[in-house]
Amino acid sequence: MRAVIQRVSHARVTVDGEVVGAIGAGVLVLLGVRKGDTERDLFWLVDKICELRMFRDEDGKMNRSLLDIAGEVLVVSQFTLCADCRKGRRPGFDQAADPAEAERFYEQAVMRFRERGLKTESGRFGAIMQVDLRNDGPVTFVIESPGSKQLGAKCGE
Repeated sequence: MRAVIQRVSHARVTVDGEVVGAIGAGVLVLLGVRKGDTERDLFWLVDKICELRMFRDEDGKMNRSLLDIAGEVLVVSQFTLCADCRKGRRPGFDQAADPAEAERFYEQAVMRFRERGLKTESGRFGAIMQVDLRNDGPVTFVIESPGSKQLGAKCGE
């Protein structure tokens, strides 16, 4: 599993002109699910995001977690994070999970964040979405679960 985490002051996702999810201060999570990902990968990834010290303390240092600040979470499915760009000019998506499997993990991720006590919103799986955000910092991290296969990230080679 691969996620791109952006610390935001606010974010929202829109489908067909309708806002389907919106948050205040917290994180936008773009989530990519790969073939072979497990619930263990999912739990590890969600827990890592919840506990990662990426928010400023009173001294301006990144010493506070999402849980510490009671931040909000917006989860958006992003199968393109599973792209293999190592060859040619067109990304390959062979490593992306089957849509039904990916949706199941996506829904589990949303529930897991809620179980951790965080206000959590989501996009709409499989829809064409517009995501608006104000990146706070900017602070952005790419996190991969330990069991996830690493794919090349050099597009255009």
